[in-house]
Amino acid sequence: MTAPAARPVPRTDADPAWLPPEAFRALGSRHVLVCGTGAPTDTVHGEVAAACAEFGGTVARSAGPVPEADDRPYDLLLCLDEPENKADDEAFTLVRERGLTTVSGAGGRGLLQGLFHVVRLGEAAFGADRAPETHRPASATRMLNHWDNVAVHPVMGQVERGYAGGSLFWRDGRARGGLDRVRAYGRLLAACGINAVCVNNVNVHTAEAHLLTDRIGEVGGLADALRPYGIRTHLAVTFAAPLVLGGLATADPLDTSVRAWWAAATARVYAAIPDFGGYVVKADSEGQPGPFAYGRSHADGANLLADALAPHGGTVYWRAFVYNHRQDWRDRTTDRARAAYDHFVPLDGAFRDNAVLQVKHGPVDFQPREPVSPVIGAMERTRIAVEIQATQEYTGQQRHVCALAPMWSEALGFRPGGGASPTVGELARGGLVAVSNAGDDPYWTGHPLAQANLYAAGRLGVRPGADPLAVLDEWIELTFTPDACPEPERLRAGLRAVLRGSWRTYEKYTAPLGVGFMVQPGHHYGPSADGYEYSPWGTYHFADRDGVGVDRSRATGTGYAGQYAEPWAKVYESTATCPDELLLFFHHVPYGHVLHSGTTVIQHIYDTHFEGVAEAAAARDVWASLAGLVDGARHARVAERYEEQLRSAREWRDHINSYFFRKSGVPDARGRRIH
Repeated sequence: MTAPAARPVPRTDADPAWLPPEAFRALGSRHVLVCGTGAPTDTVHGEVAAACAEFGGTVARSAGPVPEADDRPYDLLLCLDEPENKADDEAFTLVRERGLTTVSGAGGRGLLQGLFHVVRLGEAAFGADRAPETHRPASATRMLNHWDNVAVHPVMGQVERGYAGGSLFWRDGRARGGLDRVRAYGRLLAACGINAVCVNNVNVHTAEAHLLTDRIGEVGGLADALRPYGIRTHLAVTFAAPLVLGGLATADPLDTSVRAWWAAATARVYAAIPDFGGYVVKADSEGQPGPFAYGRSHADGANLLADALAPHGGTVYWRAFVYNHRQDWRDRTTDRARAAYDHFVPLDGAFRDNAVLQVKHGPVDFQPREPVSPVIGAMERTRIAVEIQATQEYTGQQRHVCALAPMWSEALGFRPGGGASPTVGELARGGLVAVSNAGDDPYWTGHPLAQANLYAAGRLGVRPGADPLAVLDEWIELTFTPDACPEPERLRAGLRAVLRGSWRTYEKYTAPLGVGFMVQPGHHYGPSADGYEYSPWGTYHFADRDGVGVDRSRATGTGYAGQYAEPWAKVYESTATCPDELLLFFHHVPYGHVLHSGTTVIQHIYDTHFEGVAEAAAARDVWASLAGLVDGARHARVAERYEEQLRSAREWRDHINSYFFRKSGVPDARGRRIH
């Protein structure tokens, strides 16, 4: 029996989020044996030692398997069980029999995941007998894309589309000093299932470009901080790196000198970070350079980097967010929603095995309501990663409560082939990627309740078919530990009330029936019905005096509906079968068009916008009633944000209702005031 020093659990002044000390009470009050050495097993030992020191338990350690002669009365065994297949090292098995709970991890990362599973179970891990349960993530990669800038961008700031303060990684052009906060972040991510992080913005500027070469040591420092929690570090790179950094005259992906440059640069990256995960690339999109400049395809571009990464076991994540952002708003034949399919589906089967096409879950841009991207079901011979946005760019910017797990769950459970065909979650062989919503705010996500979205991104990556409401309940139990408060059921009921319906509440008081956008240009916060209507960005709703919506049918519109396989192409083609919540995404209809719900489009707009404000006000009041059951500082922060949410919801209601009243001339059937 040996007892090497435990790896210390990082301690910071930041909110503990879903890992407060109280969540470890059940574990920390037991007698525990940790078997095995090396990272992240050392991390497991450190976590258990800290919990036992807090709650009176004991921890012992063995360098090898459970000692046969050891008859100590342990309550929990945490043991390594090295797998034959190293790719399965995140799996673990849990069993409870004869008063002993055993977690066997298929590698150190599996043991770490098993530990956090025990934390989630709490006392239930030490109750009735459990038959052996083997857990393995559905997706091998669950990544966060940070849109963090190394140098402060003059328009977008330190974190592009960030609503939680500054970057965790960078400050004023250099890596931040002191990495305890980064270690604590890695701990939170591991506990919800995230196992990969891209540490810089996909819009790669000059300072960020140098992270690939002369500044790779700074990335290595971040990798060192994240590694104990099983997190692999990735880097967003510019396709033009051979020009920007290498002094070459071209970045043509078929040029031999370019290929040699990428191979050498990548070898140096792995010399500095042996477990480096790979590259994330945004190319030929919104001004970022790409292979189109050389008459090459996106498969040519992705394969260039895939070949450079392959000898080292790395992967390139190539974003499919490619479209023309200089459209003519007068031309109704163009359609931004078509772009990813048109660009990438003809290339199916042309990508290397270690090239993953990263596809947004909807075809436009993280709106409160979109159909699932048809690209996901159409590329059977390409590894697809589904991209979701945890940072709430179009869903309240972490000033509004908008729990996104139900929305993501709908997308992940969608069956592109209909019937019993595979779900989006099953088709995402390249993993689940979320745009991070975290920053250096004391609460990590600015709005304390927005932590639920970060947690859900990890948990749905592990199990895409999980019940999203159960995921929210998990987060509630861990973060608020209701059993430690005087009125646990009232606290649970209140938290469920403000979270469970919050996405649909937000949808009600913003853009109606899937039409999207209607936001203030640039910063995208607050309403502006015509904000992008006459712009080159391709995000139109075409409202006029007679009707509203985008005709994306095959018969009379852009043909986008035809990008889907049956039965969805037929469902979306006709107003008679198109779901109400997507009607204006697929069709231009009169204001008097009757929805499946039985109400007209114009009355639906009025009703939902009044309902949304009423629901936001009710949620604010529920939160106010929880004072005394929630930490005072946390309660005050959320209460402050609820006041802003309610103000903004009223602004949305008045702006949208007035806009459509003035367009249509149709009064509210209920006689409510519309300005």
